[in-house]
Amino acid sequence: QLQASGGGLVQPGGFLRLSCAPSGRHVHNYAWGWFRQAPGKEREFVTSISWNAVYTYYSDPVKGRFTISRDNANNTVYLQMNSLKVEDTAAYYCAAADFSGSYYYTPFRKYEFDYWGQGTLVTVSN
Repeated sequence: QLQASGGGLVQPGGFLRLSCAPSGRHVHNYAWGWFRQAPGKEREFVTSISWNAVYTYYSDPVKGRFTISRDNANNTVYLQMNSLKVEDTAAYYCAAADFSGSYYYTPFRKYEFDYWGQGTLVTVSN
């Protein structure tokens, strides 16, 4: 079970850090990703980090503003979101992918992830 937290209301230009802590699992055993789903829209890929935490991959809308990271000591995956925009408003979901054969691969398709957390809501508004 994955527990995502850290969502909230923030003004445009502000920042938030989301956390994802797996229950009964170790973060270093998985590749990780964040997805988001805005009202009335499909769930979309945001970012992912490879099994060895060396490579990251970002969708174009968040590139340069968001950062994914993995903290083995705290057994947590983070999503640092800076320079937030109104269009970043969505429920954010963390997801974990079992090892698929490459330590360097960054999964990005929904079906590549095996475990999903519940969403945490991020609202960017004045």
